[in-house]
Amino acid sequence: MAPHRKSTRPDVLSRMHDQHAQDRKNDRVETGSFPVVGRKPRRNRSLDSNRSRARLITNIFVLVLCALLGYGYVIQINNTRSTYETMSEEELTRLISETSNQVQLLEERRNELEDQLTSLQEAANTQEEAQRIARQNEETSGILSGRLPAVGKGVVIQISQGRIATVDAATMFSLIEELRNAGAEVIAINDVRVVTRTYISDTDEGLVCDGTPLQTPYVVKAIGDPQNLQNAVSIAGGIGSRLEVRYGATVDVTTSDSVEIDEIAESPQYTYARTVQ
Repeated sequence: MAPHRKSTRPDVLSRMHDQHAQDRKNDRVETGSFPVVGRKPRRNRSLDSNRSRARLITNIFVLVLCALLGYGYVIQINNTRSTYETMSEEELTRLISETSNQVQLLEERRNELEDQLTSLQEAANTQEEAQRIARQNEETSGILSGRLPAVGKGVVIQISQGRIATVDAATMFSLIEELRNAGAEVIAINDVRVVTRTYISDTDEGLVCDGTPLQTPYVVKAIGDPQNLQNAVSIAGGIGSRLEVRYGATVDVTTSDSVEIDEIAESPQYTYARTVQ
């Protein structure tokens, strides 16, 4: 049995050696079972890796910031809650009282400012009203005193030279009085503005009004209600009829919506009269 065992061992070793050589040979042969995969260029892979790395870093940075903000918010809430939670009932009561006092003070201050604003507005309105009244009074006074020209509805009266007799000063003054009684606000005769101190006198050369000679035809302009002024002159038995019948003058009354009286009177210089203080 011994010689047979020795002959078998070298055969086994020989076969193992042959098998190992064959395997090494097969490893060097391309059988085509596994396809050859080509590698991508090193440059493209490097760019993709850089982009991925940058995206990853950005995401991590955003997450860190969000975490920090959330942490800070939680800490703030905890500190606020802990501040009020650690306060005693007396301290909380005092805090509420102080807050209420501050609110009350602010409300009072707001009311004071509103009162001041109202006072300023009333003062401004009062001042504006006073200025308006002053301007109105000045204008009215200027028109009544004859210092300012005037325009408005009224009548224009033309009186010719009398065929029978010369119109005297009394009749012309009566005409002015009739116009005033009918509501005439402004009157002028020829180039003379009629005011409260106006006078008409007879002279050898004719009528004189406030030192100015009046030439015929006499032109009387009056501002007021046109119908009332016309009736005051043209009424039967009135001043118009007297001028026509007694003096033989022609009286022509024309109403107008715009009678302009540009004649003005000079302001008198008073010697004794003074304004009451």
